[in-house]
Amino acid sequence: MNQSEKAAPVCVTGANGFIGSWLVKTLLEDSNAYPTIHASIFPGSDATHLFSLPGASNSRLKIFHADLLDADAISAAVNGCSGVFHVASPCTLEDPKDPQAELITPAVQGTINVLQAALKSNPPVRRVVLTSSISAMVPNPSWPSHEVMDESSWTDLGYCNSRQKWYPVSKTLAEKAAWEFSKTHGLDVVAINPATCLGPLLQPGLNASCAVLQQLLQGSQDTQEYHWLGAVHVRDVAKAQILLFQTPSASGRYLCTNGILQFRDFAEKVSNLFPNFPVHRFIGETQPGLKECKDAAKRLINLGLVFTPLEDALQETVDSLKAKGFLKQETPQS
Repeated sequence: MNQSEKAAPVCVTGANGFIGSWLVKTLLEDSNAYPTIHASIFPGSDATHLFSLPGASNSRLKIFHADLLDADAISAAVNGCSGVFHVASPCTLEDPKDPQAELITPAVQGTINVLQAALKSNPPVRRVVLTSSISAMVPNPSWPSHEVMDESSWTDLGYCNSRQKWYPVSKTLAEKAAWEFSKTHGLDVVAINPATCLGPLLQPGLNASCAVLQQLLQGSQDTQEYHWLGAVHVRDVAKAQILLFQTPSASGRYLCTNGILQFRDFAEKVSNLFPNFPVHRFIGETQPGLKECKDAAKRLINLGLVFTPLEDALQETVDSLKAKGFLKQETPQS
């Protein structure tokens, strides 16, 4: 990366969400490499918390109100940037009433709009880092039980459709559309596929991934069968996104998780760390045939990423959920 590229702005879509906020925070820490950030947010959503981040100012942080389906608005946010971090994708805590309109179309067409904007940007965008998801890799019930899950796995869309699991459908179709676009138009795209993201909430609202932990702490018995394959600190995700942008040799998909383990074992770890919460203890395998692995994200590890211990990520998330009023204080044991 030469000096002119370092000085050019970068764009972050979904900049005021959980991952987006942490990515903006991390970019702001390097004013030489990232002097200006185009923060694209959904029209009408709140981005005031971004300006409380260290290094944030009106001169460094430019807010663009852009619906993913508004190609012109997306182009305005992307134009003139050397890199794009496409983070935005609809995700809801509630089951969608219209999955196609609420999740699938915004995810797929929104991704295409971002890539088209990158293609016609002046000067050209050097690389797009696509924030996909482990949900584009699983559920995949046919994955061989003797093999560790890796980047070659793709979500079984038939399985998801039959069980109305629409978020994995949206993320899978969006990532596949991005690879097809990259191949057709010669655009440099790299994908990161984070597992369940944990860590302190910078944004005012509760995000879906931290809600998984919140609900577990409150006694949920949802096994996350075939879905849950580990967790990762959101800080590590932000570092990985930037690492993938800055590493010329990076290509393809990068699973981003601090190990793979059964949801049953995750719940047990949470229960041991927070014994005063009514965490359900799952009996038997919650994901049949799943093979555990501490270095599942070896492609990122080989690039130099060091993952935050899961225990630290859990503690920081619980502290944040409490501070923001999303988690009731635990009841002391008698």
